[in-house]
Amino acid sequence: MNPHLGQRVLTWGPAEASVVVLAVHGRGQEPGFMRELTERLGPLPARFVAPAAGGGSWYPLPFLQPMEANQPHLDHALAAIEAHIDTLLDAGTAAGDLVLLGFSQGACLLAHLLLTRPRPLGAAVLFTGGFIGPDPIKPPTGTELDGVPVLLRSIEDDPWVPAHRVAETGRLFEAAGARVDLAIEPGNEHVVTDEACAAAARVIGRLGS
Repeated sequence: MNPHLGQRVLTWGPAEASVVVLAVHGRGQEPGFMRELTERLGPLPARFVAPAAGGGSWYPLPFLQPMEANQPHLDHALAAIEAHIDTLLDAGTAAGDLVLLGFSQGACLLAHLLLTRPRPLGAAVLFTGGFIGPDPIKPPTGTELDGVPVLLRSIEDDPWVPAHRVAETGRLFEAAGARVDLAIEPGNEHVVTDEACAAAARVIGRLGS
């Protein structure tokens, strides 16, 4: 049984909006955190959908641990996010109007999903996250991510996510054909900065214009 399926899903924003943002929280958080975070982006022509992880965590151990150490939880988490995406698409959201947004563990999960199971989408916004596991991975070879805007933001000395992994993740997205906007700001806190919020608002706003 997948512990992440059947959890509550929080939605907000105009119901008639064509752009839909799937907002994925981090470890020890809940969908309400993502609502508070996205409120910092200002008014946007988008509807937000935030799923909850079972037990407040998508997988139990730090993302740089060996992949097998986070199984089967990691596979459950990836499958749950794919199920939420499929639900949105089946309900009429166009792939080009779908944004994947994540923070921390949620950003890691989305980065890994897109690099290992790529699919067409409108944009990705990854706050403080990178692909999962200690070993390098190869970029996807298909065309699903060609031209897709991918925004990556992090903090230079973040206590949980090394800056080099964020940068490496950006290079993989570039190799896959995505249009990458990467910035790592100085500091040592696990936060989303005002600049990161403004950049995310621009990415989402362009889809809705």
